[in-house]
Amino acid sequence: MERYRFGLGEYKYFDYPLPGLIQTIKEEIYPKLAPIANKWMNVLHIEKEFPCKFEELQRLCHNNNQTKPTVLILKYGKGGHNTLHQDLYGDIFFPIQMVLFLNEPAEDYLGGEFVLIQQTPRAQSKAIVLQPRKGDMLIFTTNFRPVKGSKGYYRANMKHGVSEVHEGERHTLGIIFHDALK
Repeated sequence: MERYRFGLGEYKYFDYPLPGLIQTIKEEIYPKLAPIANKWMNVLHIEKEFPCKFEELQRLCHNNNQTKPTVLILKYGKGGHNTLHQDLYGDIFFPIQMVLFLNEPAEDYLGGEFVLIQQTPRAQSKAIVLQPRKGDMLIFTTNFRPVKGSKGYYRANMKHGVSEVHEGERHTLGIIFHDALK
């Protein structure tokens, strides 16, 4: 991470074929998220529709030369952090992703909170700080989300990252549904 100025820590991407459990998670969770993503596109008046099945999204990515898997393991030690970012790896991206927390805060590490920043048009940014527990799954937006305002829905850009780990080691599994350009 450090050499790219993404933060301080390690990340390792999986290759295809993905481990069976991870592939199953993607195939089982995606169809539950696709209707939400399509509703977001509808209320934001974005002419985009995501397929109902994960295999169809993957085929769409591969037809667009996005063939590199984006599932990754992240490890942060003392001083580790991840700068605010969005996981966009090509023209095709799914607006929802997830992270699974693999160890327990306050036992295995201190600090290392999951941070979301909502950028509101013509206003200050809003921070959302979470401390999920071991075994928790957090579903969050990849790029933006709809927010209901006084004149209907507007697009709120979002970024995510990890605050500094003060002690111990923090591990997570990131599951991004779209693939990256090779």
